Amino acid sequence: MKISTNRLLLLIIVTLATNAAAQTETRSEARTATLSGTNPDDGQPENGQEEVQIWGRAIDLVGAADSASQGIVGYDDLATRPLLRVGELVEVIPGMIATQHSGGGKANQYFLRGINLDHGTDFSVSFEGMPVNLRTHAHGQGYLDMNFIIPELVRTVEYHKGTYWSDAGDFSAASSSKFETYDRLDRGFAKLTVGSEEYYRAVAARSWDASGGTWLLGSEIRRGDGPWDNGEDLELFNGFAKYTTETPLGGLEVIATYYTNDWNATDQIPRRAVESGDLSDFGFIDPTVGGETSRFNLIANLSAGQTDWHAYASTYSLNLFANPTYFLNDPVNGDQIEQEDQRWIAGASVDHLRELAGLPLPTELRVGAETRYDRISDVNLYATRARQRLATVRDDSVDEFSAAVYGELSVDFSSKWRATAGVRADWYSWDVTAARPENSGSGTASVVTPKFSLAYRPTGQWELYANYGEGFHSNDVRAAETRVDPVSGNPAEPFDVISEATGYEFGFRSQLSDRLNFSATWFHLALDSELIFVGDAGTTEPNDATERDGIEVTLFWRPTDWLVLDASAAKTDARFKDAPAGEDAIPDAQDMVGAFGATVTLDNGFVGSLRVRHFGDAPLIEDRSVTKDATTLINLGLSYPLGRFVLGLDVLNLFDAEANDIEYFYESRLFGETDPVEDWHFHPVEPREFRLSMKYLF
Repeated sequence: MKISTNRLLLLIIVTLATNAAAQTETRSEARTATLSGTNPDDGQPENGQEEVQIWGRAIDLVGAADSASQGIVGYDDLATRPLLRVGELVEVIPGMIATQHSGGGKANQYFLRGINLDHGTDFSVSFEGMPVNLRTHAHGQGYLDMNFIIPELVRTVEYHKGTYWSDAGDFSAASSSKFETYDRLDRGFAKLTVGSEEYYRAVAARSWDASGGTWLLGSEIRRGDGPWDNGEDLELFNGFAKYTTETPLGGLEVIATYYTNDWNATDQIPRRAVESGDLSDFGFIDPTVGGETSRFNLIANLSAGQTDWHAYASTYSLNLFANPTYFLNDPVNGDQIEQEDQRWIAGASVDHLRELAGLPLPTELRVGAETRYDRISDVNLYATRARQRLATVRDDSVDEFSAAVYGELSVDFSSKWRATAGVRADWYSWDVTAARPENSGSGTASVVTPKFSLAYRPTGQWELYANYGEGFHSNDVRAAETRVDPVSGNPAEPFDVISEATGYEFGFRSQLSDRLNFSATWFHLALDSELIFVGDAGTTEPNDATERDGIEVTLFWRPTDWLVLDASAAKTDARFKDAPAGEDAIPDAQDMVGAFGATVTLDNGFVGSLRVRHFGDAPLIEDRSVTKDATTLINLGLSYPLGRFVLGLDVLNLFDAEANDIEYFYESRLFGETDPVEDWHFHPVEPREFRLSMKYLF
């Protein structure tokens, strides 16, 4: 570790001297909550719901779920996980992988069901009812930066895989997920973490009753260099405020978050430079890539009986510098680019559920509506050198509006059979103003997506499911109006704004006891277009239609009060739909993903968590002649209470595995090379890292 003993002692003394008031739940008090409508802090069920364990994976969903691939993860599942980065929170979704290849301020790269989801396309996240994905983005549609989330404040993560959910629209073909935070913390905390590679993190949170409601405040500061030869120099700040109260109309919560981050990045590097000895595995080509970003969110939610109202507004900015091809296009200045995005967003949604009386069978009707407006003042691309702009490639502004309605009927035919049929309609309109007039224009698009689910419960412990649905993601609307390539000036073919998906699956889940459950799913997913990484653009572009078939299995077992085991595995066959055999492999489509976790919680407060993550091999080009190897990482987390203090130690990449987070195969040119070279380009996983933390409970 680079942290000196004196510095470590100083940081511990500062923590011991901290006299802030912040609150977080003790582990014993965090064990109980309800699946919906319960405040886990006071332990009192709301709306007459039954209390369940906050170990989310232990929740009995037989008779309540509509598929074998949906679930909820609770506080204890989240709090015990050693995390390298906040994006790894999504790895509580079985089969999901989150990696990084360009610094700690850029959105993670996500993988699920054999899909390279890039930075968010086909995987949607909502945070307290607000969609997080950004459409028509400078770095790619669906851009999903989760760095504004403070992990300690996340109460539950709910996920729904596939295209079968009426309330899930844009970017949700592979999966959608919902992040909910605490309303109130029973005890507060101030936590300081120091680690390898100049890693420092301070986080604190507090809640109190005031003004007829409850306030929850939290903040986070993070600093780190990482193992890179060119230090990351990451500086992150997060602020969080939440106010909850009861009104004559129902429960109201207002949430505000503020996030800012700037960093240097070490992008993927070519294998040939490492093999020649010019670079280490943690070396760099361009020392000036990286970026800065910020986001402010304001969210208001009202629960009035069976109706939920959501409204939100955001401001967002990003300046991202990348250079994936080095000197391929410009042998003098290099290929560095800047992607700029400046926008504000406003949106609202309503969801209503009611039982329909007077029908021969128990029937529920659910209806909802959504609307969203993105005012993107700048969505630009520049040629740069050392972060100085040399030329403008694209200088655009976009107004994008969407509206959606959905409805579904759920019918219980008997104690064993139930079905849900739904439909969703989405409508988009846009106006693009481009510096090159030929690429300006406006238009509209719409899509209607049906959904259907059938559940059969032969016994109280087993349930079988069949699901079918259609979904979609929206492409960058500028692509629909582009008539001239902004670089070459040649005619360009426009893309459709709506890219549709069709999926179906068959599966089952079994709740063998309140300590053991198991589920398995076979799925099929067809996408109208695949996103392929384009090295000289530093982003992704639509490609041909694809199909995927796969199997997923999950297991949760709590054999004793002190031991929890969970495991998941997914195997996927992915291919281009109309390509000839032998040339139909999809780059970066992982064949196998697996995870295993073991958590020990003793009566004396000791907690230990071991996490294993396997990320399978994959082809890098269509004929499978170039592939990337599998990666298996193991993380360990330990904590022990001493009075009001909790000491923690995380060991990330426990066995110091040498592997890669990301690999691509494309053409690049280094300074001094006369011709372009096709090569592997990789970003290594971070070596073994130690993080020591001390938390003070108030």
